[in-house]
Amino acid sequence: MLGQVSAHLYGFPSPDSDYDLRGIHVLPLPAIVGLDDPEETLTSEGIIEGVEIDLVTHDLAKFLRMMLKRNGYVLEQLLSPLVVQSGPEHQELIALAPKVLTRFHAHHYLGFAATQWNLFAKENPPRVKPLLYTYRVLLTGIHLMRAGIIEANLIRLNDEYKLPFIADLIARKTGGIEKQTLSDADLAFHADQYAQLTARLEREQTTTTLPDQPTARPALNDLLIRVRLHGLSKPST
Repeated sequence: MLGQVSAHLYGFPSPDSDYDLRGIHVLPLPAIVGLDDPEETLTSEGIIEGVEIDLVTHDLAKFLRMMLKRNGYVLEQLLSPLVVQSGPEHQELIALAPKVLTRFHAHHYLGFAATQWNLFAKENPPRVKPLLYTYRVLLTGIHLMRAGIIEANLIRLNDEYKLPFIADLIARKTGGIEKQTLSDADLAFHADQYAQLTARLEREQTTTTLPDQPTARPALNDLLIRVRLHGLSKPST
């Protein structure tokens, strides 16, 4: 599995945005049964044909553990529609994703939003990028609690939640002027919006129909054992 994430997935890439690729690899048996700790995460950065690439892949076992830890980010990676390489096991994981979702994924999105908001608020001048990330994360969390679906694209999210200022912020970011300074009035306005959306996500968590615990662990364990013993099926592109 290999797919795009970050600004391209979220719907607001700048003209000079790099390409963040995230995926899964499978360690060979000697690497996991020997005395040495396996290198479960592989990273690579470089420029290919003028495009900056940031590649990170996790061993299947680590990826599955992260899925079961209510990690919304890895589920966004798994469910990204911007697929570079796929295969039957990828499709199997996608089918299992709904059985991993819980009400406690709200904590992931609340924490991520707080981090992005603090980054935005402390900068001088404040940039549009962390502000857009803040709104994207909060709306993804709200939508997950309400609909039980992970949607990471801010444009599609705003079609549902209709925040009138989002289109302008996206235009600034995609137009390459994300470092434009916001006025004091803008800062006060966005602070109020951040507080309102945070409170809404907290409320949605209390009323969601999502369960308290994931139910996919046995199926994920079976998938891992099968892949360890027999390898991955031939991928498609």
